[in-house]
Amino acid sequence: MTWLPRAMQLLRDELPDIDVTVSSHYSPDLADALARGKLDLAFLRAEPGFDLDYRVVSIEKLVVLMPSDHRLTARTAIRPEDFAGEPFIMASNKATVLHDVIERYLRDCGVTVTPAHGVDNLAMAMSLVASARGLALMPEYANNLLPWSVVSRPLEGDAPAIDLVIGYSRSNTSPVLKLFLSRAHELSVQVRYESR
Repeated sequence: MTWLPRAMQLLRDELPDIDVTVSSHYSPDLADALARGKLDLAFLRAEPGFDLDYRVVSIEKLVVLMPSDHRLTARTAIRPEDFAGEPFIMASNKATVLHDVIERYLRDCGVTVTPAHGVDNLAMAMSLVASARGLALMPEYANNLLPWSVVSRPLEGDAPAIDLVIGYSRSNTSPVLKLFLSRAHELSVQVRYESR
């Protein structure tokens, strides 16, 4: 939600004459809607397998979510090997881009985990972190939404990152889309997230 006011500001003069829908859907579903012409643009993860163009808005590092009273909260940063022996909450195959980034990171670090649970979204991840007392890797925007029962810590070293992009079909001739894209460079700002 940190980008929404800026996105609306880009179209402030045109807002009375256009329809803006704010909804939360999975990136594959948004990419499909873009490809079929049901949406002009969407903020999502760059989904492979769709004939879409993407513009990066922000790059978010992944952080470790854990219960607020977990023993690892004493650390300022979490090492990949700290996942060993802990219940791990993994992004499901529905969140394909995030799932692949996490899987590649763990493989490159030589860490083997057996996911205890798979989650489709951040709300599910936070709920399972708190109730199953597990660890999860999620984009750092999660820091803005954490309940008291869940905290985050950065990863030690080079943390994996995931792009937030504007997606659209190059065949879409919408004048509003064209105007938005001509101003979209103003959205590319670094957003700071604080660890809790």
